[in-house]
Amino acid sequence: MMSPQTQGHLAMLLFSALVAGSFSLGSLVANEIAPLALNAVRFVIAAVAVGVAAFLTQGVPRRAFVAPWRYLVLGGFFAVYFVLMFEGLKTAAPVSSAAVFTLVPAMAAVFAVILLRQRITPRIALALGVGGTGALWVIFRADWSAFVAFEVGRGEAIFFVGCISHAIYTPMVRLLNRGESAVQFTFGTLIAGAVLLVVVGWSDIRATEWSNLRPLVWVTILYVALFASASTFVLLQFAALRLPSAKVMAYTYLVPSWVIGWEAALGHGLPPMLIIGGVVLTIIALVLLLRDDDAPQPVGRAGNIIHQDGNPSAACRVCYRVD
Repeated sequence: MMSPQTQGHLAMLLFSALVAGSFSLGSLVANEIAPLALNAVRFVIAAVAVGVAAFLTQGVPRRAFVAPWRYLVLGGFFAVYFVLMFEGLKTAAPVSSAAVFTLVPAMAAVFAVILLRQRITPRIALALGVGGTGALWVIFRADWSAFVAFEVGRGEAIFFVGCISHAIYTPMVRLLNRGESAVQFTFGTLIAGAVLLVVVGWSDIRATEWSNLRPLVWVTILYVALFASASTFVLLQFAALRLPSAKVMAYTYLVPSWVIGWEAALGHGLPPMLIIGGVVLTIIALVLLLRDDDAPQPVGRAGNIIHQDGNPSAACRVCYRVD
């Protein structure tokens, strides 16, 4: 049977592949629909999908909605990230956005230190550095002149603010979870995010000519709703309850490599062989992160403990530290 940590790593591997698709598809339709309208619909669809899954499997007990303000906080952070991502993609290329996205792991590690008092070991710091280098290598296609000439435009600056929101979200999941499963917690987060987006973006929703949107826009909406929202929400929260925030967000370093695959699948060509060097560096970073050099230690603080069945609880008597 796989350990909770291994389960978390596999979840984030799939997470990174699904997230990459939203960059490639999002850049194709970002200028055809208002970000608030698109994301309001995606959150509603995702909430329905996760809700059905939750009720058919584990159910959603009344205690899962204790302190509903938690879901508003988490839904707000992720809604800001998604809206600003599509706003940024109006002017920023997918590779430039991916470059900004690679700043999330380091920011998540800083917020985890502040919010959860998690420590960053030298090995994790090394992995973050190696992974970041590999990601930049991939993003700029092993072209030093392209890296030197990089200038942060309006789209990249907008998306950077969204990435800050994403980085805060990861440790907040662990801080606010009170024993709910990943599916139950995701359901609450999606409902809250959908409500916030519908309220804030109502004028954009009404102004959108939904019947005149081309098929690719609907394909993108369904993809980001079911795969880049519902699935990744569950995967991220599942992993965040099993791994330190720095390790969780380190998987974003794989996103540029996955984006290359998406771009090739969409007929945008393959990168030169030199790009393989960057991919190798990201793999080395993940190998460093897969090692577990912390022996289990009993703890007694909610949010930093985890049951052997994978669920955190303040009353746990057989728990171990995962940070």
